[in-house]
Amino acid sequence: MNAPTDIASMLTELQPLLLKLARLQLRNDAWAEDVVSETIVAAIEGKRSFEGRSMLRTWVIGILKHKITDQLRRRLREVSIEAQIESGEIETFDELYTSEGRRVSPPMDWGDPQDALASQQFIVMLQACVDDLPASLGRVFLLREWLEYDTAEICKQLGITATNCHVMLYRARMRLRECVENHWFARRAAA
Repeated sequence: MNAPTDIASMLTELQPLLLKLARLQLRNDAWAEDVVSETIVAAIEGKRSFEGRSMLRTWVIGILKHKITDQLRRRLREVSIEAQIESGEIETFDELYTSEGRRVSPPMDWGDPQDALASQQFIVMLQACVDDLPASLGRVFLLREWLEYDTAEICKQLGITATNCHVMLYRARMRLRECVENHWFARRAAA
């Protein structure tokens, strides 16, 4: 593990995973590639601080989390037209509910979700659903569910309130649920 080629080869093997995580979070290929490059450089430069208490993969993903956080902070300083577009998209979410707060159509029976998770096709479809989330909702969802940030960390990083964070997580989960129902369970029920 101490040999430079060992850590370099391990980092090369981890690069596709790191890139995938960064793309999911940042939704910008150039930024994702930059963050992954910064992560690999930081891992190589900091290899002496890696004490082996965790797996190399865990340590490197931890570095990636911090690099993504830095990138998001830089991004939040920029004025984005994307936010204006997204604000219009969120209004369509309300069409799923009546004025009394009930769903217009009841959720489908999903059967055993564990069976679906075992299917690689399901994972590909779920990834597509996550990719289709509006950027702000996808960012909050990925920070919480994939990178396992707590609410306080998400709020600090994105400059939002805890209430706003919970609403965004709820909306992201509901959109994902709708997407999964439409693109997986409805098709399986029709087959």
